[in-house]
Amino acid sequence: MGSSSAPVRRYHHVINGADHPSGAGSIARHAPDTGELVAEFASGDADTVERAVTAARTAFDEGPWPRMTGADRAAVLRALAASMERDRDHLARLDAEESGKPIRQALANVDASVALTQHAAALALSAHGDSHTNLGSDFTGLVTREPIGVAALITPWNFPLLLLAQKLPYALAAGCTVVVKPSELTASSTVEVARLAHEAGLPTGVLNVVLGAGSVGQALAESDAVDMVSFTGSTATGGKVIEASRHGAKKLSLELGGKAASIVFDDAEFEDALDGVLFAGVFNNGECCVAGARLLVQDTIADRFLEQLVARMEKLRVGATASPATDIGPLIHAEHLQKVQSYVDGALAQGAKPLTGGAPLTGPGFDDGHFYPPTVLDAVTETHTVFQEEIFGPVITVTRFQDANEAVRLANGVRYGLGNSVWTKNIDTALTVARALRSGTVWINTTIDGAPQLPSGGVKESGYGREMGQAGFEEFTELKTVQIRSGRRTPFFSLGERP
Repeated sequence: MGSSSAPVRRYHHVINGADHPSGAGSIARHAPDTGELVAEFASGDADTVERAVTAARTAFDEGPWPRMTGADRAAVLRALAASMERDRDHLARLDAEESGKPIRQALANVDASVALTQHAAALALSAHGDSHTNLGSDFTGLVTREPIGVAALITPWNFPLLLLAQKLPYALAAGCTVVVKPSELTASSTVEVARLAHEAGLPTGVLNVVLGAGSVGQALAESDAVDMVSFTGSTATGGKVIEASRHGAKKLSLELGGKAASIVFDDAEFEDALDGVLFAGVFNNGECCVAGARLLVQDTIADRFLEQLVARMEKLRVGATASPATDIGPLIHAEHLQKVQSYVDGALAQGAKPLTGGAPLTGPGFDDGHFYPPTVLDAVTETHTVFQEEIFGPVITVTRFQDANEAVRLANGVRYGLGNSVWTKNIDTALTVARALRSGTVWINTTIDGAPQLPSGGVKESGYGREMGQAGFEEFTELKTVQIRSGRRTPFFSLGERP
């Protein structure tokens, strides 16, 4: 994508419902498939963050949004969802052009984002607390659920719109006010959604967007006026968010790195498992926190399974993001391509065997971008670096296992716990393995699947907190207990005459 005839997009921060230029310069974004300049984003600083947080703080403390009925907030969110659906092609093009994801996947991301926004609207309508009326004839307890306050949402570059939609609509449904900090590489769709939200009737100051590099996110996490930080990104950066947020003791919800396994048993539906393992390994160019980067395959079928997997992978089409025929687009930037290659080189040095791929693509159609082919590395053991660390590219490592106990041990033998997939027709195996896997999500005979009603999140070094579903909504709320005594109350102290 990225035509020389298309004008360069230029975006400012969005503060108090208006564009806010920054004196800290700008950030240029070049399309990862063509190298052409497609966008320029304002680069924020501490002053920008303070302005945005102040706007959100004022809107929460004094504005109407937290005090509106759930029905009124739901109406705004439904209008936002309708606008996103109307602008589907435009939003998808922005994400594809800046992130490198194939346009077919970008369109699917918009559809999922619309569904998430609609679901959040339903939760705004149905949110409620609890009442306790069995505490005595003169005593009633109320447990109310209230918006937590100002929420800072920090989103990554691999799913610019989709991961925004896993946070923003739920925060708004709860009655929070928000400051969003998107990746400096893929910020266009976030600014566009902010504009659509204001057109949908969102009051001024409720949604603010600050653009810039990591220092902007750090300033948000450090701000005493922020009540909660919801962050998606690497485990290393998540550690920095935790450290930066300690001063204000604010609530955190963190979705961090992953190292998902696709566990294929010899009784699996063979064709379905092949399709699922392939999809999990290369979806979104492999730049996905729940990518099935580790294939654990039962030794009795391993050779046959790999032969057919490789044959399918070699038919995938790597190319420009704009083409509907593209299966795999370019990686996000040159440095990341080099990082992926270094993992592959390290695996080969440790004894892994390449079955396909393994080097950047060059030649016509590839020289101006950051293209990496689908890659399979066999004979990987749990001691290999590529088994333990997140590659974040279209690379699948292969490790054989003998039985379910070994499969579980291998799957759990990493520091991450975001998602895993199990492929088997035996319901006992499926449920036993699912219970034993230490991950926030387990897919059985499917992969990277979901629905807005189902929460997502991790364990271990994949973070804590949940997004989507009722649990994702509740992350942006806090409970308050109200205790009511009716009638005459027995005095705490006797105030009769003293001797």
